Amino acid sequence: MKLTHTLLTLSLVATTAIFTGCGQTADKSASTSSQVDSDLLIESEPADAKDVGEVFEASKDGDEVTIVGRIGGSQAPFVDGLAAFTIVDTGIPHCADDEGCPTPWDYCCTTNQLPGNQATVKIVDESGQPIPKTAKGLLGINELSVVVVKGNAVRDDAGNLSVTANQVYVKDKK
Repeated sequence: MKLTHTLLTLSLVATTAIFTGCGQTADKSASTSSQVDSDLLIESEPADAKDVGEVFEASKDGDEVTIVGRIGGSQAPFVDGLAAFTIVDTGIPHCADDEGCPTPWDYCCTTNQLPGNQATVKIVDESGQPIPKTAKGLLGINELSVVVVKGNAVRDDAGNLSVTANQVYVKDKK
């Protein structure tokens, strides 16, 4: 009896940790509009935005780009303490709500489609320095939000794409 009670308790603790730790019940109220940095946000969607895959394919290091993507690509797409996150091409499907996936933004069902369709976005200030605040609160965004960012492409030796951005348009907050 005692063993059954202990196993039941451990199972409940593990289940609670999975659902609260994975962010399914993320507190969206923490991203209130009073915390959003209005200097970084632009009010209208840029007409020349291209999806992540297209920018990944066509851009070179230093190119000015306007890129649209959905925040995700891993279980933790936001960088703690830094205004940086990963985005995925909006044409790549994330897990549907009815699949019961606790972290649909990690694209666990379509990870094979992420190479060439994912980019890291680093929000920078006027002097080009990274902003030392988590993007979630700074911009009022969440996992699966769709954003359009304007900035410069940065390519590393492996060909990965990053964008140093100083303007963000939030298309869908989720």
